[in-house]
Amino acid sequence: MFTGIIQSVGRIARIEPRGGDVRLAVDTADLDLTDVQLGDSIAVSGVCLTAVTLDTRGFSADVSNETLSLTTLGKLKAGDPVNLEKALRLADRLGGHLVSGHVDGLGKVVSVTPDGRSQRWTFEVPATLSRYIAAKGSVCIDGTSLTVNEVAGNRFGVNLIPHTVEHTAFHARRPGDAVNIEVDVVARYIERLLSSGEAPRLDEAFLRQHGFA
Repeated sequence: MFTGIIQSVGRIARIEPRGGDVRLAVDTADLDLTDVQLGDSIAVSGVCLTAVTLDTRGFSADVSNETLSLTTLGKLKAGDPVNLEKALRLADRLGGHLVSGHVDGLGKVVSVTPDGRSQRWTFEVPATLSRYIAAKGSVCIDGTSLTVNEVAGNRFGVNLIPHTVEHTAFHARRPGDAVNIEVDVVARYIERLLSSGEAPRLDEAFLRQHGFA
């Protein structure tokens, strides 16, 4: 599990084809890896990967064709910036929200406009994902935990403060770019409970208030 609080912006060092899929080598910049062991999980732009090699400059991970086709990792090139976060420890602060590192699908940057010292970003997602995104709820974009401002159909908006833009790979994103989307796991569990018919009846006003009806 992760929190969606980005710890460093690394860069793709190498992309090596390996028997049909790839091995991704990541330069982790200033991310401290002294407490990371082989087999540990590291989120790369929101995608949970397993470290299969470690050295003083970073780590490498094997990435399957499934992951390459369903996330932005399949479009990366050497030198591209990526958001990095080590796996959550039980004693860590949960500064964002619970993030699994399992990307639900791809979204697209629609627009970026100034909003005071911050920036207002609008994203578009497939209809299959928009149902899980609610105003004032949480969403994970490229591994970053963000609060949703508003939702309009398949589009939603968030505000990025200067710190977030400067300390994540958002500084390199432009309208039209694809991004990894992970919806709030709570929304998925609620849907599962309701569809199974085993959940207690929830008040319709409560569901509407929280964006689920």
